[in-house]
Amino acid sequence: MAYTYDDQNIFAKILRGEIPNNTIKETDHTLAFRDIQPQAPDHVLVIPKGAYVTADHFAAEASDTEIVDFWRCFAAICGELGVAPDQGEGYRIISNAGTNGVQDVPHFHLHILAGRPLGRMLNS
Repeated sequence: MAYTYDDQNIFAKILRGEIPNNTIKETDHTLAFRDIQPQAPDHVLVIPKGAYVTADHFAAEASDTEIVDFWRCFAAICGELGVAPDQGEGYRIISNAGTNGVQDVPHFHLHILAGRPLGRMLNS
């Protein structure tokens, strides 16, 4: 499947430094920052620096180095926030894709949500 990346999306602009963000961690291939409309006490967005539209696009086309960097960065953030189940109360990760997934920004990203009980994920 061919993916078309929109380099004018808000995360592309953040990566280019055109829009400020509250960075909590940055590596060679990954940027993590606090969500400007948090849905939980801890709400962090983790994005690859490469032009990937969805999780499946990232998994299929990112280099091994990018994939490892992204997931190691994610793990480090969970540790730094103290939300990993071995040190805290846990977390939820969400990644939306496409129309049915209600994806607002066409750049692959994970939401890490933690700091309170989050309820069931889906009710139907």
